[in-house]
Amino acid sequence: MLAGIAASALLAGLQSRGGAGWLLGFVFLVPWLIALDASRGLAGALAAACAMAIAFTAAVYGWFGGTIANYTQSSETAGLALLLLAAPLLQPQFLAFALANRAAARRHGTATAAFAGAAAWVAAEWLAARTFGPALGYTVGYGLYPSRLLSQAADLVGVSGLTCLLLLANQSLAAGLKRRRAGPRAMAAPLALAALTPLLLAAYGAVALSSLPKGKGVPLRLGMVQSNIIDYEKQRQEKGSHAVVREVLDTHFAMTRDAVSRQQVDAVLWSETVFPTTFGHPRSEAGAEFDREILRFVDATGVPVIFGTYDVDDSGEYNAAAFLEPGKGVAGYYRKANLFPLTEHVPGWLDGPALRRWLPWTGAWQPGDGARVFPLRVAGGRELPVLPMICLDDLDAGLAIDGARLGAEAILSMSNDSWFTGTPGMQMHLAAAAFRSIETRLPQFRVTPNGRSVVIDATGAELAGAPPGERALVVGNVRVTTPPRTLVVSLGNWVPAAAAAFLLMLAALGAWRIAYARLAPRPADATDNADIAMAFPARVAVLPPAARVLAGLLRAFARAGLLWMGVSFLAGGSFQENTLSQIRAFTGLFLIPELAAWCVLHAFGALASIEGGRLVLARGTQRMEVPLRDVVAVKPWRLPVPASGATLHLSSGRRWPYGLAVDDPAALARAVTSARGLPVETSAPNEAANAAYAAVRTAVRPILLGHPVLKFIVFPTLLAIPAFRLHQHIAYGSGIGEYTLFGLKAYLVAFSLWWAAWAIGVALSAAAVRTAIEAGTLLAVALRPARAAAIRCWLEHAGLGTLYIGLPAWLLLRIFGD
Repeated sequence: MLAGIAASALLAGLQSRGGAGWLLGFVFLVPWLIALDASRGLAGALAAACAMAIAFTAAVYGWFGGTIANYTQSSETAGLALLLLAAPLLQPQFLAFALANRAAARRHGTATAAFAGAAAWVAAEWLAARTFGPALGYTVGYGLYPSRLLSQAADLVGVSGLTCLLLLANQSLAAGLKRRRAGPRAMAAPLALAALTPLLLAAYGAVALSSLPKGKGVPLRLGMVQSNIIDYEKQRQEKGSHAVVREVLDTHFAMTRDAVSRQQVDAVLWSETVFPTTFGHPRSEAGAEFDREILRFVDATGVPVIFGTYDVDDSGEYNAAAFLEPGKGVAGYYRKANLFPLTEHVPGWLDGPALRRWLPWTGAWQPGDGARVFPLRVAGGRELPVLPMICLDDLDAGLAIDGARLGAEAILSMSNDSWFTGTPGMQMHLAAAAFRSIETRLPQFRVTPNGRSVVIDATGAELAGAPPGERALVVGNVRVTTPPRTLVVSLGNWVPAAAAAFLLMLAALGAWRIAYARLAPRPADATDNADIAMAFPARVAVLPPAARVLAGLLRAFARAGLLWMGVSFLAGGSFQENTLSQIRAFTGLFLIPELAAWCVLHAFGALASIEGGRLVLARGTQRMEVPLRDVVAVKPWRLPVPASGATLHLSSGRRWPYGLAVDDPAALARAVTSARGLPVETSAPNEAANAAYAAVRTAVRPILLGHPVLKFIVFPTLLAIPAFRLHQHIAYGSGIGEYTLFGLKAYLVAFSLWWAAWAIGVALSAAAVRTAIEAGTLLAVALRPARAAAIRCWLEHAGLGTLYIGLPAWLLLRIFGD
């Protein structure tokens, strides 16, 4: 396994470095896929995924450990160790792939498993980038940038789509190699599918390149100053702040004069934070004089200058780009939307004096509002709409798409890649930036202080540029026109959303199959014969003590979280009215611990059966066997935590070291009794109530309306629709008023918030109803044991009636009660 992981990591590292390595994108994952297939059980698959995440991080991002060390003034070993320790969190796509692929293969087959794995990969990458910022947005699809032909499909599917296609090709190739013992005919189909992927990409690329308009549009000649002046902080310590700013401005003034007088450029672009203070809001008289000097210089050159600086308002400071026009001064500021975590921005919930003491290098910039398009006024009175982007902004496909929708005809990209000088990160960042041009078909001018500054056309090709580590003036002449509207611009970054929808569909299908199996008539030998009360194989969870304690604590925390939310709702106040607070509380206090508990139970899940006088517990190729002759008692747990279950007591006087989580412990005991042919003690007298309670709970057949999909997805949707439409009529004058005024995205976001609020309300109501049902069942078992099953059935129907009738009735009272 380790050899396969190491081989895949090495191939991924070579692919990320560009050049001919792009070919490895179609094979890099194959060794790991073979190792993953050989892993045992879910735990083995997760271990292989974690190991691959660490190896991938070391091979592709190992250089970043030195960058962390330089920035934080720590050792390179410490920086690399921190990076590798966080690898499973920073690269969650491997864990998501392993889980989805293994689960889908068990229920739906190999082909569906391949699509599920690829979908989980791109969805996890998208979620990580949305959660932690686009710094985690680099994906293996960027590795196709050196192939001008194959990269063109990004205007259809985006880089996430290219990643998805690479994953499918890798899985097809791995499937073909696994069939090699079956002969060439068995290998032919998957190998043909693996070869089809690059062929289709190449065919589309040829068509796309030939169909793009050529020789049309207004020529834009722009100069970019690559000054090769870096490490401002070190120079400040050696020369002083004033001397450093003086040197930076003199260098840029001289190179800009050359660009205007000799190269006849229409505008000049300087790099990110080249003026390292707040332009237009001076902090000192010296700063004010620098501001005036820059304005006089721009007036003298007669061309617009765009440069990186800081902006400020009542909320704080921003990493910004200033647009200066001759004779008019500041035309506007663009504020960087995507800040690097910790080094540029700290979220409010994490920030504080303690963090600043421990991490004094953390930044304090505020994020901007998103994409903005500025009119670039050049000689002759022409105005060209341009989209500015700063550093990590070019890893955010959504930002470029928004700019294209706002009418931009070119991208002006400013970065400062000096903090990873001499590492593969410079080329990786350039490849990511170039894909923004391919996706939107917008030409791009990209400048950095020490490389790589390049001019990129609408196909992603580099028309002009300068190598890193040199002082250079890069001049590009590009014809700018209204770009063709690509599918990505029309639909947005749609592949991750489609991947998530596909996974939800698979999950819903799996849930429906489970519900259908439970609702189907039970086998005759499991209902008519009292001696055989369990149909085998039966699904159980084989829990070591630590796993049971962990899952129990997680579920107890989740239930306590629901209780707290219910009390907060009844108490009223701001929590009742704040949907975002409810979503955060519900996610953190209930969904996450409940999902974690489910993962623990699933990780130790197995199929139980009785074979040859043994209780057999199997999971994949793993088997545990307990001779029935050694079992003298099957005792239900006194507390059904984290679920109902039982403990096996052995003839040696000891307990079997694992607990069995099973829906009906008494049925398991009767099955063991029947298979052994001897009387087996199922419970002690003081445990009779537990056994009776478990028997009553499992005696009542599931009701279709109680299915989680209907209860917690469909039902809240039906409640949210009329409430949302009423809100739209009140707030905007019609049922689609917000869509008309602000667009589809705003409309869908608003509806999602309403749905989330109703889903949480249904969950809390269902929890209250469930509490009443279980309490009533316990009373029935204690007071009327002969009627307990019938009472439990009545309580289940009454609870569903309360939920499905009571909530709509409450909504109608709220609407018409006044």
